[in-house]
Amino acid sequence: MDNTTIQKFLDEHDYDIRKTHNGRWIDQKCTMDVVCLVSDCIVEYTSNREDKRFTVNDIWYSDYTVENVQQIFSKPDPTQKASNEYDKYFGQPIKLLDAAGVIHGEKSGRGYTYSIVNQELLEYISFRERNSFNFLCLYIEKVLKDSGLYRIFEYFFRLQDKNSFRELKDAYTQFTINYTPINGATECGRIFTKVLNPLACKYRKCGTERGHISKDIITQDMIMYNQRNWRDILSEKPKDMTRIEYEITLPKPSEDCMTTYRINRAKKNLRRFNDQYRNGKTEVYDERHIKDPATQMHHIFPASDYPAIADYLENLIALTPTQHYTYAHPNNNTQYIDRAYQYVCLISKTGTIRDNLLGKNKAPIIYDFYLYQTVLNTGLGTEEFYEIQELDFDGLLNCIEKYYV
Repeated sequence: MDNTTIQKFLDEHDYDIRKTHNGRWIDQKCTMDVVCLVSDCIVEYTSNREDKRFTVNDIWYSDYTVENVQQIFSKPDPTQKASNEYDKYFGQPIKLLDAAGVIHGEKSGRGYTYSIVNQELLEYISFRERNSFNFLCLYIEKVLKDSGLYRIFEYFFRLQDKNSFRELKDAYTQFTINYTPINGATECGRIFTKVLNPLACKYRKCGTERGHISKDIITQDMIMYNQRNWRDILSEKPKDMTRIEYEITLPKPSEDCMTTYRINRAKKNLRRFNDQYRNGKTEVYDERHIKDPATQMHHIFPASDYPAIADYLENLIALTPTQHYTYAHPNNNTQYIDRAYQYVCLISKTGTIRDNLLGKNKAPIIYDFYLYQTVLNTGLGTEEFYEIQELDFDGLLNCIEKYYV
């Protein structure tokens, strides 16, 4: 799925808040990582069920959710916690997906029962945080344009000063109070942050921080739900230690859990995609194993050596067990990568990505050319793959060749 397809979907909807009066079209918990994870939980919950309908409770009490949410977002077990916190954590992203038209909610008793409207878009959002961020930015811009608010955001992005920020925040607050049930400036301010900062990150601009214009350009780590609160952390720093020295001593369990979750999610998504659209066949054509199922999702560049690209679909390839444990890892030694077979994997993966991005197999687009360039640059220790033009797969192959002579 590309931006054109997403924009076409969004253009089919009228999100004008003056008509919908929906002040919760986005909310405090609707960050890129939370929306991605909740979407993933929905896809996982509904994947093997005949009845695809679900409630917020169905999602938060599912085994997959309990297993992942507790450790990643430092939350207690959903089954052992009062529902208020989890109602927000799951309910708000689900309400956003409903408001956007990706899913549809029907009143059922005291709550809502939801059904999936656009499976392909939901899966796209669930695949990785980058996809979720991309969708959120396009969705936010469409809502603002439909509601007649976008120009004042553009005005702030041009001027980037305290006065234009104050005008923007006041205008958004007054608009929300005028057209939605939300009637408090404080609540408007909390939601305003989730509207402004993703766009500020997209356009590399200052946004908002603690109610004021941010001192720095907003970066992706600043718009994640699970970002570390350095002001609180550093308040406990011993006076005789530097910040860098203190940071080294801090535990990072949630980061490790998030990395593990992202890797497992990427493997799961690739396996599901390969089963559904490639009949479960290996990505490395070999007549000896053409009938063997590709059950192994192999890291072309090892996750332990290249953690920055460990969760990239572009760094994973579907192999048969023999290909994985005999060719990619000779003698079943997973600590060792056969470099000659790594080259074969890269050539095959380039072909897979080419076919997907050019729409040759009529499957949903799941790969990203720039991210594949990132994988190649990282794994081969260079920057020259970024110099290759978009969708120039011959250029990629020629460049790969130089590193395996």
